[in-house]
Amino acid sequence: MNDPDPVALSAVIARIYDAAVDPKHWPDTIKSICLFVGGDQALLYWHDALKPDVDTLFRFNDDPYYSKLYEDHYAALNPLFPAFAFQPVGAVLSASDMVPAAEMERTRFHREWLAPQGMTDSLGVVLEKDATRAAFMTIQWQRRPIEQAARYRIALIAPHLLRSVAIGRLFVRGRRREAVLTGALDHVEAGVFLVAETGRLVLANGRGRNMIEEGRLLRDVGGRLRATSTLADRAIFDHLRAIGGGEGIPASNHAIPLSDETEDGWTATVLPLSDDRLGRAGEPRSAIAAIFVRLPSPPVVSPLEALARRHNLTASEIRVVEATLRLNGLDAIAAALGVARSTVKTHLNRVYRKSGTRNQAELIRMIAGFSV
Repeated sequence: MNDPDPVALSAVIARIYDAAVDPKHWPDTIKSICLFVGGDQALLYWHDALKPDVDTLFRFNDDPYYSKLYEDHYAALNPLFPAFAFQPVGAVLSASDMVPAAEMERTRFHREWLAPQGMTDSLGVVLEKDATRAAFMTIQWQRRPIEQAARYRIALIAPHLLRSVAIGRLFVRGRRREAVLTGALDHVEAGVFLVAETGRLVLANGRGRNMIEEGRLLRDVGGRLRATSTLADRAIFDHLRAIGGGEGIPASNHAIPLSDETEDGWTATVLPLSDDRLGRAGEPRSAIAAIFVRLPSPPVVSPLEALARRHNLTASEIRVVEATLRLNGLDAIAAALGVARSTVKTHLNRVYRKSGTRNQAELIRMIAGFSV
């Protein structure tokens, strides 16, 4: 497989981080990602896993008429949900990975929404999730299949999208003064440090200051942020030197372990900041990077997601189970999902067999058991 042009990859990554700091850049960033990956349309949106609620944040080259139809009506008929929302953060999947093409073509969603637009497949990345909602970036293809190179390209930029989502929470659009930035940072669970190329500490949030005072993982040595682990300290300095030299950071996701003890999960992630993001116009740049220090967050799993994982349910089976929890009768479920009554019955029987239940009542009791 041919690697993408390094210059093109670097340009897309730079746009992603610019958008993280200043959201007005997201429309151009979404466009550049779509063109880099090779798709026809792109969306950045929140989708409720259990209700047909969609909040599209940014979009490129979509048809406004069909986008409005989706938000108003067809989100509830999309066979990819809620299963797609149960995938791990950072996962890259195509629609056909989740629901086979032949099965998709039998749905109302395909007949009435996908087919009229010539939609053939899509690639999506899970960016963030909680118990019920998840954020995604989706790139769609029209009248042609997804090229294998597209999967590789989107996998290259996925780690940077995840970092961008994290850092984007820290900045208030159009307001750069230190007091405002400090207030934003103090609402973040991670320790956050804004540093110069030499490691000089420009700003730390409350969590970060506590870490320095504790001195177990990080120290302030003569105004420079230093890791207590020699290996971690060298790795952080190498990242800062690369960013300061204009090299950016590698395409792969580098979380730097902060402890030599394998059971300690604390890591640091170094994110580049554009030259003009901090300080007033005409001042020399100060902070060139933000360093996030955190423990891996345990995933938030809903009872339905727990059932799906435990019994390896398919996207279509998960969808039928979700509908069973809120609707009565096969006909009502079939109408809500836009599939045949026989299809609903087939999926339910498979779920009963996989889960070891005999009927709807037993299945609901099992799901309820995952919530305690």
